[in-house]
Formats: sequence, C-alpha cells, structure tokens
Amino acid sequence: MANLRFDHVGITVADLDAATAFFVTLGLEVEGTASMEGEFVDAVIGIPGSHSRIVVLRPPGGGAGVELSTFVTPDHLPGSPAPMSNELGIRNVMFEVDDLSAVLDVLAANGYGLVGDVGEQGGWRMAYVRGPEGIIVALADQEAHTFDS
Repeated sequence: MANLRFDHVGITVADLDAATAFFVTLGLEVEGTASMEGEFVDAVIGIPGSHSRIVVLRPPGGGAGVELSTFVTPDHLPGSPAPMSNELGIRNVMFEVDDLSAVLDVLAANGYGLVGDVGEQGGWRMAYVRGPEGIIVALADQEAHTFDS
C-alpha cells in the first residue's frame, strides 16, 4: 500500500472571488491560482471540454488546504443553497483555531453567521459557520487547562 498524505479538499463554487475572500477572512493564505483546461483535466474529471479556474489556499505555515474551483465551461449544476448536516455530500470543512470567539467576531463582522450556536463539551468549544454558497466551516478551540501544583 502506498503512503498517503492528505493535501486538500476541493470545493466547487459559482463565485470564486467571494469564496476566496471567505477563506482568507478565516485566516487561510492564497498559495496559487490557475486556469485548468485541456486533455489532462478532461480525462481526470471526466468532463470533455471543461475549463475551470482554481484558487488553492493553505493555513499559514502550510498543511492541508482548500482548493476552490469555478467552471467557465460547462455551466455549474446548482446544489442546495443552504445545506444542513443531514444532506448527502461533504458535510463541512473543519479547522481548529486558537480563539473561537475572536474568529467568530471577525467572520460576523464580514457578514458570515452561525448555523446553530456555540457548543461546549469536554474542554472543547465548537461552532458551524455558513460561508458563501452554503459552505459550512466547522471551527473549534480547546480551552486552556491549568493544573494545581
């Protein structure tokens, strides 16, 4: 069996700029952009004559990233505008953050809201935030624990 390394999750969006801005607001950095078309891409994705534009984003310092793509051709197929966790498909993209409240404040100031509320259990705080086009991002932080000496 080959060694595996998780590189990125891909999300297809209609508005590449809005989705990119959302993930940049969250703290990811643009690693690169590209226009994708030709025989290689057509063979891999199984859509003859496709043309897409992509943006790859990663956390500061590297690690697994997010690849956003939008199709120039063929036209997009619409998905649910506000999917919930019980809909089939990728449920969310999860990030651990240092300060959940601060991240939620920044996202709220940029127009992104909670799906539900902030949950707390076992020293963890977690929330779902809905970004552009119904994308759900899960965010969690672990409360600092202090021990008596």
